[in-house]
Amino acid sequence: MSGLFDDLLQPLGDKQRDALVSAWAALEYGSEPASEAALPALRDAALRHLLDQMLQRTGRTLVRAGAYLWTSGYRDDIAAVLAANGWGILPPLERAALILVLIHSVAIPRAEGRLAGDDWQSTHPTTPTHLRKLSQVRGQRRLSDALQWLRAAGLVRLVRGADSEMAGASYVPGPALRRLTPAARKRLQENLILAVGPDTALATAITVRRRLGRPEVTTSQRSGS
Repeated sequence: MSGLFDDLLQPLGDKQRDALVSAWAALEYGSEPASEAALPALRDAALRHLLDQMLQRTGRTLVRAGAYLWTSGYRDDIAAVLAANGWGILPPLERAALILVLIHSVAIPRAEGRLAGDDWQSTHPTTPTHLRKLSQVRGQRRLSDALQWLRAAGLVRLVRGADSEMAGASYVPGPALRRLTPAARKRLQENLILAVGPDTALATAITVRRRLGRPEVTTSQRSGS
């Protein structure tokens, strides 16, 4: 970090510099989003702008993670380059397990009106019963290893005692998903639609739009309003 942000930090007083460095470290290394109440650099709009400039220099950006909560994540352009070079791509089993967790913990509860918002926080665990078919196909040991890898990456979080039918751990989406930018979050939502209902009209619209490289079609545009 030495020298990387000198031109941004040197014009500031000691208190502001300390506030920015503390906020930068909390965003980049904290496992959970940081609160404006705890970090002055997040409360002050001018300091927050400087903080985002600091993050931009390392390919990162500020991400709002809720009311008065912030985290950091990869800029969309950097994420695209990394993905094109094979970085951050989940192996098939880990990807399948994560999709199941997102379906049962987020997509289904949201469709049933039991979950509000457009992020990936959920109090509805994906239980061993939900994961049973995948374990039968891939083997319980391999699935357990995949879920352990997802936990270590912060992509899922362990919840115990949530399944009355089967013993074993249940899972909800992990804090790493809160680092997604709005565009990345939208892509993940679309990928989930493609995985769950590839033959639906919405999935077809997503596929066509991506092939043509068109911008996202909003609900109001679809309705003609």
